[in-house]
Amino acid sequence: MVETHELTPNTFFIEVSGAGLPEVDGLFVPSTAPPTESESGTVSSLGYWNGKLAWDRADGKSARSPALSYSNTYKSWRICRLDGHLAYDMTCEDELPPTDREWHVYKKGVAPAPKVVLHHYDPRQPCPPPNVVFVLGGPGAGKGTMCELAESQLGWTHLSMGDLLRNELEVGGSTAITIEEIMTAGELVPNEITVTLLKNAMEHVTRTTGRNNFLLDGFPRSLDNLEGWYEIFGRAADLPKMLYFECPYPVLEQRILGRAKYSGRTDDNVESLKLRFDTFKTETLPTVELFKSKNKCVEVDTSQDRQAVYDMVVSNLAEYTNRDFAAQPLTERAEILLGLRPYPKQEPTE
Repeated sequence: MVETHELTPNTFFIEVSGAGLPEVDGLFVPSTAPPTESESGTVSSLGYWNGKLAWDRADGKSARSPALSYSNTYKSWRICRLDGHLAYDMTCEDELPPTDREWHVYKKGVAPAPKVVLHHYDPRQPCPPPNVVFVLGGPGAGKGTMCELAESQLGWTHLSMGDLLRNELEVGGSTAITIEEIMTAGELVPNEITVTLLKNAMEHVTRTTGRNNFLLDGFPRSLDNLEGWYEIFGRAADLPKMLYFECPYPVLEQRILGRAKYSGRTDDNVESLKLRFDTFKTETLPTVELFKSKNKCVEVDTSQDRQAVYDMVVSNLAEYTNRDFAAQPLTERAEILLGLRPYPKQEPTE
């Protein structure tokens, strides 16, 4: 028997969509079913069933409560139809309904199986505000490397403005052609595109992972970008801290040309680098100077030893870094990025 006081409150929300059976789709909220003894002899409690988390339909239309729960007998998660009959299941012993695998169509279900998304916050309510650190520096200054280390070792989420834009290009859409033309010319993408991409990405990560520490790599690239930020988050909120990665141009050029051998990026060449660096000096450096004037900018010399740079990044993120993440040993990937072990040798291709 599971004792109520041993269980943590169910604060998750489940969104089901794209089911072959449309009546299954919708939002599922923590179950309010009264304590009951299940078929396996486990006594339920608020938000739980069979010792695992459980959910009711937010619209209250399901004949069964909980409408999404776990069966100890069949060792599976189950989603029911409005009439209470089971429609989809997933055989596993995961603590939460799986979101990374295709569910099985049960007797009363209809293909295709739905997509299941786990929300850490009620999607009907505004998303909690993000905790942001801006990261700026010239092309090749090491922003991506240090942000990747902070993500894997410290639990921060790294959002690269360049990656978000390139991903938008791959997906296609009404702004894809505009973005491609602007990036090829080495110019800055308008606020209405960049700020919207950032806001949507941060909200998605916060809602689906519960994490709200973000490193924004390559933003704000101009004072105009910063105005776009104010339009979304307001001027009353504290201005985020900035990490500015400073690096001499000859070192940047050497790094970009070295990266071009494997990156596959069309802008990793001397001509594009010159355009990007000129744009950086004209558009981005005034933003850096503004943050310096407000004592919100930490300057990091990234031409020095990578371990020294990383130690400085760790120190400046420590206030909001989860201690469990900070205490974990370096992964193999982290050691490679820090130059503590060589990159794996690639097998020659025929």
